[in-house]
Amino acid sequence: GNRGCGSSAHSARRNPLHRFASVPDARTGRAGAVMVASAAVVLRRLRRFARRRTCRGQETRTASDVTWIERLDLDGFAGEVRELGDRLRAEQGEADFRHLKKMVLWSNLCAAVGLATMWLRPNLFTVIALSLWAHSRWTMIAHHTSHGGYNKTDPTGRYHSRAFGYGPFRRVRDWFDWILPEAWNVHHNQIHHYRMSEEADPDLLERNVEDWHSLNKDVMTALTALVFKWAFLAPNPWMEMKVLELRKAGKPLPAGFDSTKPMTLFKLLRVDDDIKKAFPPREFLRHVIAPYFLVHFVLLPLPLLLFSPAFFWNAIGNLLLAEVATNIHGFTVVTTNHTGRDLYRFNRGCRPNSPTFYLRGVIGSTNMTTGGDVNDFFHGWLNYQIEHHVYPDLSMLSYRKAQPQLKAICEKYGVPYVQENIVKRVLKTVRIMTGRDKMLRYPDHLEREEDIMTWGVRQQKQLVR
Repeated sequence: GNRGCGSSAHSARRNPLHRFASVPDARTGRAGAVMVASAAVVLRRLRRFARRRTCRGQETRTASDVTWIERLDLDGFAGEVRELGDRLRAEQGEADFRHLKKMVLWSNLCAAVGLATMWLRPNLFTVIALSLWAHSRWTMIAHHTSHGGYNKTDPTGRYHSRAFGYGPFRRVRDWFDWILPEAWNVHHNQIHHYRMSEEADPDLLERNVEDWHSLNKDVMTALTALVFKWAFLAPNPWMEMKVLELRKAGKPLPAGFDSTKPMTLFKLLRVDDDIKKAFPPREFLRHVIAPYFLVHFVLLPLPLLLFSPAFFWNAIGNLLLAEVATNIHGFTVVTTNHTGRDLYRFNRGCRPNSPTFYLRGVIGSTNMTTGGDVNDFFHGWLNYQIEHHVYPDLSMLSYRKAQPQLKAICEKYGVPYVQENIVKRVLKTVRIMTGRDKMLRYPDHLEREEDIMTWGVRQQKQLVR
């Protein structure tokens, strides 16, 4: 013991930077437990606050309110929405790509700040920088690139949807995360975007929490926020990709397997042997989880051991806390997009880019506070969710241009256009997750039948980017 203390003192004399860093103390070791407890307390207080609030400015629609649907000129609405989308696509050009590069620069600056200071004892400044780096690479750069938002404006080809993040090298260079880019394309770009808020939508949160009936829903909601990417966004897209591979090969799904149920990390490790053969946990860990874990949490901080073990362990602490922060941030701006008592669910599928598709993109989504690069950056550019679901292949800059124009079209035709700040949307999302509210159900008898279709492998293959 004395020898260790002497070595530490000698190291401090030898390395003047050592006095700014030390191995995290017992308080840091309790950080995880404190964050879980704090999240549960915050959610309880938000729930009480939500109960006390009255609806201001816009009354929440009820399931029996179908007057606006019966009066809607769907063809007229769709015609103007389609015309706006065509005009926005035609106007995209060099300015859109310059704006993307600006957002990439901001993301890289967050990375530089976080990585340059991660040797310090765990601190809020470093954690926020590292978290914003990971969050912006996912929600802004990878998300809009994978949808093809820059296919026609990027002269370099790097930000083209058919190449971005694909393969080991480009995954590390373009978008290195817990999520496999190829799996994200199936889960999000194909299934979620074109089956939004249907039973087949992997992101239908109200359906996904149905299995919580025997659990404390407040605790489960808080826990979900803390492990959102690790527990759901890593395994579920991978499962959807494997399901598509089986269906393309004409192979049946394992007996008792329901592909509409979310595949969480905990469920994947406990499935029956027959299901494990179709979805091998070792393959998931080897191809999806292990590469990111080893590079991000081992190789990235490893050089700091050359200076001091304390620097290395401080970096590990900062990286872990940043991951938790990214989970909470992602949960906040992602789960809120299609969840709330004022948003609709749908019973059947519809043709892409049909009048019904445009309508569902609006009434099944919500915007948050929009405008300004700083505000939009912190929202991960997911605050334009209505415009994004109506026009999935536009650039980030085009969504900002589209927002007031699409909102005006909705007001003209009496289509509900929901936009609220993020606090209100989180409150409404929590109430759905805890079973205190229910989402609206679009009346099936009022669907436009010529737009309705049954999805199969052939239809999904047509959406491959």
